[in-house]
Amino acid sequence: MSHTHETPAVRTPRILAAVLIPAALATLVAMILLWPGHVKAAPNQATGERALGTVTAINKPIAAVRVTDGPGKGTEVTVDIPTGPGAPTLGTGDKVVLLYDPGAVAGGRPYTVVDHQRAGPMIWLVLAAVLAVLAFGRRLGLTSLAGLGVSFAVLLLFVVPAILTGENPLLVAVVGSAAIMFAVLYLTHGINAHTSVAVAGTLASLVLTGLLGAAFTAALHLTGVAGDDDAFLVVTRGNIDMRGLLLAGVVIGSLGVLDDVTVTQAATVGELAAAGPGSGRRDLYRAADRIGRAHVASAVNTLVLAYAGSSLPLILLLATDGRPAGQVLTGELLAQEVLRSAVGTIGLVASVPITTGLAVLVAGRAGQVGWTGPAGQKGQARTRWANRRSSPRDRSPRHART
Repeated sequence: MSHTHETPAVRTPRILAAVLIPAALATLVAMILLWPGHVKAAPNQATGERALGTVTAINKPIAAVRVTDGPGKGTEVTVDIPTGPGAPTLGTGDKVVLLYDPGAVAGGRPYTVVDHQRAGPMIWLVLAAVLAVLAFGRRLGLTSLAGLGVSFAVLLLFVVPAILTGENPLLVAVVGSAAIMFAVLYLTHGINAHTSVAVAGTLASLVLTGLLGAAFTAALHLTGVAGDDDAFLVVTRGNIDMRGLLLAGVVIGSLGVLDDVTVTQAATVGELAAAGPGSGRRDLYRAADRIGRAHVASAVNTLVLAYAGSSLPLILLLATDGRPAGQVLTGELLAQEVLRSAVGTIGLVASVPITTGLAVLVAGRAGQVGWTGPAGQKGQARTRWANRRSSPRDRSPRHART
């Protein structure tokens, strides 16, 4: 919520509208053409039936569980306590997920604990986050939550199904990101010049990110298949372009940080122009650019830490690898993470001068900044001349004096 603002309303310049309107129409047409329709789910390879239960007693190595839903509902059954890495830890009163498969092991128990039930705590966690956003953001908080819903809808209904049907992942990601950008930014911040500047800056930065990602993916000879999940996806969904999927992740991952920076820069220029209408374009750009550099310095750290946090198990695994450091650092597994961080950082840095420059042009067309001269001297002179022309003494007829 760092970029909520109430900047003065300024009409979108025609030249900016001439770029954004065709871009929005192209995004809509591309979504229609790429729309996946119904996607067939892969057949479920697991055997048995799902059931829910509550642990009533622990007597190692077994536990008593009362079945609350599914086969055997209302009965109390005995299960073996799970063991091994990642196995659920059971305690009395825990709500668990069971798998009912009486024929899985000859002479074995028909029920097996496979996981904990998490629906209740997750609902409370999401509700707390929603209330925090609404309490602080109020109307803007509500629109931002609506924008979040749009983002998830585009990802789940368009991006993921379209990739699963074999469409080019990078193209799908660019179209989906553009759709999210148009819908979310205008929904959250309103239809005005400052939002249009942020949209244009985000769109340009996304295009740059995609081009750089494609170029360096080819230069690094990345295949997009670096881990077990990638290999499993190739086996089960052989029609997916894994290199394109890698690029799609880079584009979508960059979008969240980009729109924060571009909206902040557009709002910053608007506020500075409104507070000092006599300032020249050069001074306005320099002031906003200084703020942008400070924002980017923290945002770059945020972007890299976000990638590092999501890949922490990978980093720990590589840290204990016995191979020479040069081999570890240049292996495809780590090269993919470097690509994501580096390309995302370049796109983020480029978004500041692009958005700031567009915002300064819009402010100049709105008459909020002086046209030339250091510190807007010409603009200030014009303001003083206009004030003299409008004063009562100057408006009085000179020939009326006697």
